[in-house]
Amino acid sequence: MSTMRLALHRIRLPLAAFTLEVDTEITAGITGLFGPSGAGKTSLLDLVAGLRRAPSALIRLGDRVLTDTAQGLSVPARERRIGYVPQDLALFPHLSVRGNLLYGAHGKEETNGNGGRFAFDHIRDLLDLGPLLERGIAHLSGGEKQRVAFARALLSSPRLLLLDEPLAGLDRPRRERILAYLRQAHDDLQVPMLYVSHHADEMTALCGEVLHLDHGKVTGQGEPGA
Repeated sequence: MSTMRLALHRIRLPLAAFTLEVDTEITAGITGLFGPSGAGKTSLLDLVAGLRRAPSALIRLGDRVLTDTAQGLSVPARERRIGYVPQDLALFPHLSVRGNLLYGAHGKEETNGNGGRFAFDHIRDLLDLGPLLERGIAHLSGGEKQRVAFARALLSSPRLLLLDEPLAGLDRPRRERILAYLRQAHDDLQVPMLYVSHHADEMTALCGEVLHLDHGKVTGQGEPGA
């Protein structure tokens, strides 16, 4: 089972309604960010991904410092090796499924083109995407789009995967199927994940640890349901 060593220290980010303030460390293989809409979950993901900057932050993934405002350090998002599946999935509607996946794989579809466990054919088979490769995005179901977005992020060979409410809008049976894919991918690829949701059942089904956020503050941290 993979583990994640993600340090989030001295984080202070003023937002419209409150200030996001976090000072903690995360170690579980899959950690949930749980809380009501507007609690600051997506803003925290954006800071980890390098998509926005805070006046104060120290973010370290493993032994690599990604952000240290005290030292004026901020590794560019493209160099962080962090995969991100946003709420809107950000799939390219003008490309086929194959085209979207190749974007994540930097154009490489050879068996070992993207390196070992993150090879194109391995991710394709892991998420059962073979039959969908030539389809357009508009012809996919909600669950299929989720799998394509998830696969595209994995094909970037990430050291950490960020998932921002990836099951929003899906009914319960489809949510459960996608959760099974996520668990399988985590176990197979050993990629730590930071998973955002406001559904407690998703936290229980997937996460080893949950960070509770409300109005930008950490109100609890521990096992799901604790």
